[in-house]
Amino acid sequence: MENLKIEETKSKVAEKYRSFLHEEAEDTHWRHGGPPVYDAVNQLFEQGRTKVWEKGSIEETVQNAIKSWEMELSHKTRIQDFKTINPEKFKLIVNGREGLTAEETLKVGSYNALLKSTLPEEYKYYKAEKETFESSHEVFRSAFPRGFAWEVISVHSGPPVISYKFRHWGYFEGPYKGHAPTGEMVDFYGMGILKVDELLRAEDVEIYYDPADLIAKLLKGPLIYEQEIADVIASPAAGGCPVNK
Repeated sequence: MENLKIEETKSKVAEKYRSFLHEEAEDTHWRHGGPPVYDAVNQLFEQGRTKVWEKGSIEETVQNAIKSWEMELSHKTRIQDFKTINPEKFKLIVNGREGLTAEETLKVGSYNALLKSTLPEEYKYYKAEKETFESSHEVFRSAFPRGFAWEVISVHSGPPVISYKFRHWGYFEGPYKGHAPTGEMVDFYGMGILKVDELLRAEDVEIYYDPADLIAKLLKGPLIYEQEIADVIASPAAGGCPVNK
């Protein structure tokens, strides 16, 4: 779910944390015309991470592999261009729900796949079924203009079945669904199980976390319309609140 400012680039400089951006890039169908640039979210990651893993360690390998998979899912439009998954066997399973195939995951996008809920309609504060791939990414790019960084906290078993704990975080500095930003850091933790083949391509990706840890923090900001009214009433030009005169 890491997001970023979308820019086209012709640079061939290797990305620090993700593979398969520039390798054979000319033959890849990119969602925004070219490989994405991760400078802003990489800076956020480096400033806010709680772990700095040794180069070549299992933790760094898993962290970078999942960042690469998320990059492909967010920015490549054809499964045939994906290098991080086994397309015939791939399943994304979130909180024990029925798994999505590679094509199904690509169609709905990572945010909708991760935030889909079986709650009654009146309790859904993010309605994945009413969002498109594009609209879901715009919602979170708006809320987290510096990006939404991701790190591995720990790895508990190695391949072919890798279990790990992760942390996701960003700064709520843009509007979310009509709610004003608070400027606060929003973070949450979860667990993952990654099954890989002999080429280290993902076959099963299982993710377990509580979406309320994310959404509740985004609803803390006042509704923008109500905040604008309060600001007008409190402004010197309006003479302050009429009730207190």
